[in-house]
Amino acid sequence: MTNIMSFSKTSIRVLLGLGLMVMTVLVLGIPSFANADLNRQLEVGMSGSDVSAIQAFLAQDSSIYPEGLITGYFGYLTKAAVVRFQSRNGISAVGRIGPVSLPVFNAQMASGMINGAAAPQISNVSVATTSNSAVINWNTNEFAKGVVYYSSTPLITYERTNSVDVSGNTAMTDTNLHTSQSVSLSNLSANTTYYYLVYATDQGGNVSVSWPATFHTIQ
Repeated sequence: MTNIMSFSKTSIRVLLGLGLMVMTVLVLGIPSFANADLNRQLEVGMSGSDVSAIQAFLAQDSSIYPEGLITGYFGYLTKAAVVRFQSRNGISAVGRIGPVSLPVFNAQMASGMINGAAAPQISNVSVATTSNSAVINWNTNEFAKGVVYYSSTPLITYERTNSVDVSGNTAMTDTNLHTSQSVSLSNLSANTTYYYLVYATDQGGNVSVSWPATFHTIQ
């Protein structure tokens, strides 16, 4: 009978060695990331316990870091995982953890989850108007990006499984994630009532929509 699979003595020694490595990881445990606080920018070629924490965090999601290697060294596999994470979170996908990515990593790592489970909470919404423009400001309790929907007629919303469609015009914040947002609306009509709402999306794609409100431009 022909053997479907055979191993040489060398192969067996290699497999036993890998088994011991796996057992060592299980005994020592995966580096913790929940209490990690990243305080330096990271890129290919760097190493340290913060790199291990990043790798452990990204390894939670196989679609982001399928290799799941926790080595403490920022190599090209880690760079590819960072690129995927940045793309998912609306950050410029450069593969290094710079000043824009750092607060996003810290926020999600502190929560112990790669995606926030709850929708962002919108608060402190305020509007400043002129005759032909308006500036809308608001805060969220977590990093998010936002869109303002507005119209001179009442807005209509259509709720879907993972999103909400809204009628009217739109004005978007930049693609970075913030806890303080500001959107400028231009080319408005003077002495006119406008209906508006704020649509916020967090790092995990969770959506929150403010209660529709109005503002009136100056005559």
